[in-house]
Amino acid sequence: MNAFQTIADRVEIEALRGEFTDAAMMRDRTRLASLFTPDGALRMPNIPIELVGREEIRTGGERLQDQWDFFVQTTHPGTVLLDGDTATGRAYIQELARTLDGRQGLNYAVYHDRYQRTLEGWKFTERVYEVRYLDTSPLAGTAPHTTQDPTTTPADTTTPPADTTATPTTPAPTTPAPTTLAPATLAPAASFTAPAPAEQLNRAAAALRTGGFTVEILDDAASARIRIKALVPEGASVLTGASETLRLSGIDEDINAGGHYDAIRPRILTIDRATGADEIRKLAAVPDFVINSVAAVTETGSLVLASGSGSQLPANAGGAAHAVWIIGAQKVVPDLSTALRRVQEHALPLENARAQAAYGMPSAVNRLLILNAEPRPGRGTVLLLREAIGY
Repeated sequence: MNAFQTIADRVEIEALRGEFTDAAMMRDRTRLASLFTPDGALRMPNIPIELVGREEIRTGGERLQDQWDFFVQTTHPGTVLLDGDTATGRAYIQELARTLDGRQGLNYAVYHDRYQRTLEGWKFTERVYEVRYLDTSPLAGTAPHTTQDPTTTPADTTTPPADTTATPTTPAPTTPAPTTLAPATLAPAASFTAPAPAEQLNRAAAALRTGGFTVEILDDAASARIRIKALVPEGASVLTGASETLRLSGIDEDINAGGHYDAIRPRILTIDRATGADEIRKLAAVPDFVINSVAAVTETGSLVLASGSGSQLPANAGGAAHAVWIIGAQKVVPDLSTALRRVQEHALPLENARAQAAYGMPSAVNRLLILNAEPRPGRGTVLLLREAIGY
C-alpha cells in the first residue's frame, strides 16, 4: 500500500468515527446504522448489550432518544492500525447526558473498533464500548431548548427497554438516593462481596421459611440452572429480571432463547412502546413465573429488590403466580438497614456503570420492594447459593 493510500484510509476512518458521533448528536439513527457493515455489531459486553445488524443498531438507539433533555458526545482521535482492506482502532469518548426526568451524568469511555473497506467506503464491522470513568454528580449546566433543525431527524417517541437498577430492568433516574440508605459511619461496600459462611446462610434460610418462603440451599449457579428446569414447566409464561446473576448463570439464555417457555421479555422487546405501553405493562405484571435475583437478603428473612421504574416489581410482589429468586451468598446481610446500605453503596454503583454503558444514562434507587413474608404458601421459592454470583 502506498503512502498516499495509507493517509487516505486513515483520514476516511477518522471521518467515519466523527460521523458516528454526529449521527448520535443529531439523533439520526438510520444514518448511524448505515455506518456499519450489514452484519456489523455494536457491543457493550459488561451490560450485556449486543446489537447485530443495521436494523438492530437503529432500533436499539431509537429507544433512548425521547428520554433526552440533552445528550453530548465528543470523540477524541485514537489509534488506527491498517491491514489491507481491514483495520482496527480505538476512539476515546466523553459524554454528558440529562434526561427529561432528571437522570444525568458524565462519563469517559473507549470504543474498541474493527473496520472494513467496502464499495461504500470504510465501515464499522464492530464497536465495543468500554466505560473507564463515571460521575453521576448533578450537572451544573443546561441546554437551550430551541426549535429543532429541520434537516435533522426528530427524536423518537419510544422508551428504553425494561427496568435496570441493582437486580431490576430499566435504566433509572439519578436523583439522589435517600440519605437513610447510606449512613457515612458504616462499613464500606467492599464488605458486600464476600460469600456468607454456612451458619449465616442457614439463619437466612430458616427465617425465610418462617415467613412462608420455600428455600433451597444449593452449591452454585450451575445447580440453580438445573433446578429452574425442574421448577418451571415447559410452556409457562416467564418474566426474567435484567439480573447479572441470571446472565452469568445461563438461566436468562435458557428462558429467553431456549424455546421451551413463553418468554415475556423477548415479546416485550417486539412491541412498539409508543402504542403498546398498556400491553407491555400487563405482560410484565402477571406472568405464570417471574425469575429474578435480589439486591440483598437478610438473616431476619427479608428480600430486598431495587428499581428505577418499578416495571418488574408487580410480578415479584405478587402479580406472578410463582416467583423464583436466585441469590448469591454475598448478598446475605444481617438486617434490613444493612440491606438498604448494600443497595446504595454496592449494587447501585455497579448498576450505574452498566446502565450508563447500555443506555447512555445512569441509574438510581427510585423504588424499593421489601418482601418480609410470602402469604401464599408455595408461591415464592428462594434458591440460596453457597457461591457469590452477580452483584
